[in-house]
Amino acid sequence: MQNTDNISAVILVKNAEKTIGECLESLRQFGEVVLLDNGSTDATLEIANKYPNVKVFSEPNFYGFGKMKNIAVSHATNDWVLSIDSDEVLMPEIVSRINAMQLNENTVVALSRLNYYGDRCMKCCGWYPDYVWRIFNRKYTCFNENIVHEGVEIKPDTQKQYIKDALKHYAVTSMSSIIDKMNRYTTLSAQEKHKSGKKTSVIAAIFKFIHTFNKDYFFRKGIFYGYKGFVVSLLNASGAFFRYMKLYEMNKNDK
Repeated sequence: MQNTDNISAVILVKNAEKTIGECLESLRQFGEVVLLDNGSTDATLEIANKYPNVKVFSEPNFYGFGKMKNIAVSHATNDWVLSIDSDEVLMPEIVSRINAMQLNENTVVALSRLNYYGDRCMKCCGWYPDYVWRIFNRKYTCFNENIVHEGVEIKPDTQKQYIKDALKHYAVTSMSSIIDKMNRYTTLSAQEKHKSGKKTSVIAAIFKFIHTFNKDYFFRKGIFYGYKGFVVSLLNASGAFFRYMKLYEMNKNDK
């Protein structure tokens, strides 16, 4: 029996008709794919229902990415889980790598993402190699319940394994898409920081913008990726600025 027979691929999805087909196609060798839909209104579910190994569940409310992913994991029949996003594709050669791995209950596997802006892989601006913890045993660990920037909880006795260039990630399709994503994520991030009692200032937000842009464009090689490198660096910096300015406004509204 192969590891993929005992691993449930788990996906949180909403209106992903452009990418979900390629994502599910890359998971054909997994015995079970759990898809938790968060209120799609496009053809996402129609596409998903074409795959015999896919089980669709629904959760209309959004509780934050960490909690939503744990809900998705709870629907799996296997204890071993591969968490994958609806805009990610598991590279074909990685399936054999997963099947060859020795998985102990406390093993957690990080997969490296190849992040794309349109048709270009962006190995700059902190976007590469971009390791994310994605394979784990739910009896041993789970996702933290962060509203955004969720992650699998790593423990002192975790056996860490890494697979490079494992996921193709359609991170950005256009400037409009990255601006929309930045606005949504910075709001969620600011809400999370506000909930934890974090304080900030306008000066701190400006400093975050300048520091992030210089780091990503000059030191993380965005300058070598043409206008796309500039756009990603600028939007990363803008995201940092808006995250802290939104937090600043939330704190002011408290007063």
